[in-house]
Amino acid sequence: MDTLDSLFARLQRSTFRSRFRLGVKERQYCIDKGPEVIDSHAADFIAGRLAPAQPKNDGKQTPMRGHPVFIAQHATATCCRGCLEKWHHIPQGQALSAEQQRYIVGVIHHWLVIQMNHRAR
Repeated sequence: MDTLDSLFARLQRSTFRSRFRLGVKERQYCIDKGPEVIDSHAADFIAGRLAPAQPKNDGKQTPMRGHPVFIAQHATATCCRGCLEKWHHIPQGQALSAEQQRYIVGVIHHWLVIQMNHRAR
């Protein structure tokens, strides 16, 4: 796992990761639901889609749109176990611990806060 400052500096240098932004609908969804609900959604997605040692459809289990958390997962490389290993040094092939799951939700939350504090483009 990584420090957020170091991680976000590396993510900003990635052409693919840096292209993700919240759209108007996703921003409004975040406003309507609030951070606690969005974090709860993130925790549910992580627990159901990433936490198992061998996630079903790994690498394809996270859509690129449709929910602010999905967008954040791609922006923060928390979308699949391969990205978690490459970007966050969380090994594949073993179930995610509760601490690792909280870390991932924290990374997603941090990205969403940054997005919500920037003016919509």
